[in-house]
Amino acid sequence: MKVTVIGVAGGTGSGKSTLVKRLQEAFGDNVATLCHDYYYKAHPELTHEERTTLNYDHPAAFDTDMLVEHIRALKSNVPIEHPVYSFVEHNRTEERVTVKPSRVIIVDGILIFENKELRELMDIKVFVDTDADIRLARRILRDVSERGRSMQSVIDQYTTTVKPMHEEFVEPSKKYADVIIPEGGFNSVAVGMIIENIRSLIVND
Repeated sequence: MKVTVIGVAGGTGSGKSTLVKRLQEAFGDNVATLCHDYYYKAHPELTHEERTTLNYDHPAAFDTDMLVEHIRALKSNVPIEHPVYSFVEHNRTEERVTVKPSRVIIVDGILIFENKELRELMDIKVFVDTDADIRLARRILRDVSERGRSMQSVIDQYTTTVKPMHEEFVEPSKKYADVIIPEGGFNSVAVGMIIENIRSLIVND
């Protein structure tokens, strides 16, 4: 079975998750999803307070080597077990999730195009491009409602690490994209075109 790997990158709150959800709906059981966020490095040696101060928007925050290894395994039709990360505890849990090989693997994350080795495993690279003000508003809503954060802590993190890292690493990685989509999963025309492109790859396998 040939595996097609789709990379979905873009800044925080850009609409990556919405796009991934649309692709999952289109391809159903033929899709496996891996999020770069699953692969945040564990820091059991640090206290919770110390972990909250780490820069989670720098490439060094991720165990990208493990993600690369897992994608290669899935492309070789070998199941993998990816780690589970808690955004409340800012650490990995003991849980693991089994992912079986599928015709389509979707990989999403803010920095997945920054890493050359990871990039080269992708058949289609999609960058979701959304205005910074909209991304910040979405991040505040998400982190406050889903991750137990205060609005002030989200804004502080955005100004000290998220925005600078976006400008240094995320935005420059856009040049590697095959397709750039304004508004991500909310752009129905662009989503439809990507779905048809993926279908053609599967049919021509």
